Amino acid sequence: MNFPIQATIKEVGPRDGLQNEQCFISTEDKISWINQLSKTGLNYIEISSFVNPKWIPVLSDALEVANGINRNDGVTYSALVPNQKGLVRALEAKVDEVSVFMSASETHNKKNINKTIEETLPVLRNVIEEAIKSGKTTRGYISTVFGCPYEKVVDVKNVVRIAETLFEMGIDELSLGDTIGVANPIQVQAVLTVLLKRFPANKLAMHFHDTRGTALANVVASLDMGISTFDSSIGGLGGCPYAPGASGNLATDDLLYMLDGMGIQTGVNQDRILLAAKFIEEKIGRPLTSHNLQTLAAKSCST
Repeated sequence: MNFPIQATIKEVGPRDGLQNEQCFISTEDKISWINQLSKTGLNYIEISSFVNPKWIPVLSDALEVANGINRNDGVTYSALVPNQKGLVRALEAKVDEVSVFMSASETHNKKNINKTIEETLPVLRNVIEEAIKSGKTTRGYISTVFGCPYEKVVDVKNVVRIAETLFEMGIDELSLGDTIGVANPIQVQAVLTVLLKRFPANKLAMHFHDTRGTALANVVASLDMGISTFDSSIGGLGGCPYAPGASGNLATDDLLYMLDGMGIQTGVNQDRILLAAKFIEEKIGRPLTSHNLQTLAAKSCST
C-alpha cells in the first residue's frame, strides 16, 4: 500500500456533529468547546451552519458562536452556507471559508435542500462567486456519494457531473460524503478511480460516517489512492437529519489513533482531542460512540 506521510483532519463536530442532536447545547458551551479544539493542533474547524434556524434549531446561534470564539493563527474556521441569505450572515461572522452543499441523489437533495439538483446549482454558484469576491476560500460537499437512503444506488456519473460543475464554479476543495455509512473499501476505490482521472487528489476530501463500522477501513482505502484529507467529528458525534439511519460521523479520536499508529503525521494532539471529546460528551449527556472514549470509560470503571 502507498500511504502519504502526512494527512489533514478537518473537524466538523461543531456543525455536522451537533446538527442531529435534539438538545440545544448552550452558546457558551459551544464556544468553550471550539476554543478547546483550537488548541489541539487541528488546522480546520467547521464551527456551525448558517442555514435557516427553523431547519436546524440547534445551530440557530451560529453568529453568536462565530463572534464569541477565540481564533488561533493557522486555524481555518469554516461554516456551511446554503444560499445568499446565509452568506450574508456568514460574512458578518467573518468565517474564513464558506462551504456549500448538495446531494448526488435527487430525492435526498429535495429532502435536504427542498430543491432539485438543477435548481440548487444556480444558488450555489451565486454563493461561491460572492464568497470568492469577499476574499473567502470555498468548499463543496456532495452528499450520498456512495448510497442514498431513498434511491439506494447512486450512479458515479452523477457525482462526476456535480463535481465538475462545482469546480467550474470555483471551489477550492470537494468533500465526498458517505452520508448513510454504506460504503466499503472496494466501492471507495472504484469511485475514486473514476474521480481521480478528472480531479487531483489534493482537491478531494473524504467524509465517512461509521454507521456500519467501515469508516476507518474506507479511510485506509482512500489513503492508498492518494487522498490525505478527511472530515471527522470528535467522539463520533453526528448524523444527518434528512437521512434516516445515518448515525455518527467517523470519530476524530479514532481516526487520529489510527493515523498516529501508521506513522502518518497530522500535527494533532490526541490527549487534547480526548479531553475535548469528554467535554462535549458531558454536555450532551450521553455516551459517544468512539472506540477511544469507550476504552477510556472501561479503564475508568476497572480502576
